[in-house]
Amino acid sequence: MRVSFLGVRGSTPAPGEAFERYGGHTSCVALAHDGEAPSILLDAGTGIRRCVDLLDGQPFRGAILLTHLHWDHIHGLPFFAGSDRDDARTSLFIPDPGDGSDALELLARGMSPPHFPVRPDELRGEWSFTAHSPGVVDVEGFTVRTEEIPHKGGRTFGFRVSDATSTVTYMPDHCPDAIGEGPDGLGEYHATALALCQDADVLVHDAQLVREELAAEGYFGHAAAEYAVELARRTNVKHAVLFHHKPDRTDDQLDEIARRFDDSPRVTVAKQSTVLDL
Repeated sequence: MRVSFLGVRGSTPAPGEAFERYGGHTSCVALAHDGEAPSILLDAGTGIRRCVDLLDGQPFRGAILLTHLHWDHIHGLPFFAGSDRDDARTSLFIPDPGDGSDALELLARGMSPPHFPVRPDELRGEWSFTAHSPGVVDVEGFTVRTEEIPHKGGRTFGFRVSDATSTVTYMPDHCPDAIGEGPDGLGEYHATALALCQDADVLVHDAQLVREELAAEGYFGHAAAEYAVELARRTNVKHAVLFHHKPDRTDDQLDEIARRFDDSPRVTVAKQSTVLDL
């Protein structure tokens, strides 16, 4: 499996010289089978536009899995040229809100006039829109396990994606203290998070905050980097990737966060354009 980080920022894009090394695009991670073009995209932040570079002129043919419908995870969708073309095929999955809402209409609440000039079903190519629930399904030759995890402001999923040899867990927005402070005061290590992470090769996890920021800023629904690292340790994850950086967190400040975990095995701070071959 090849894992390509196309956008690693949270909340809003972060342009400017102070953000060039880690990148300013919002959340999107591409997954590909060995030697193939990406066929699963995790979230559709502004980073999704960069997937075109991985397609070598070909259309996108695959699935986009959205963890939730907050702006920073969907506002790149209508600008992804790989899907907005006549020969593309895109299956879009969003969390089922549990109230009977149609997937297309739910997405169109934020992507249609007067908020945006076109609706999702006006994009070119072959599209399907599915509201899905927790469980295990096969998607584009991958096995995807979906579980609900706590995050403020709408139903939110975490994903565990596996092929025959490797597993990636993706939880870019996670508010573990919503269900208790947990043993470290960083939030509870709850059952769904533990199950998604157990023995994964890579954990891509919300690290928008650090411990000392949690009390003042945790109400937005995010986790501390220290929680992500401890969650990885408890579940025997081989490589923890700290993700969904604060939009005003500069490159130098992210370097400082990386130094906090110099003595922890395989902890890195996500950088746009990083590629992991598993």
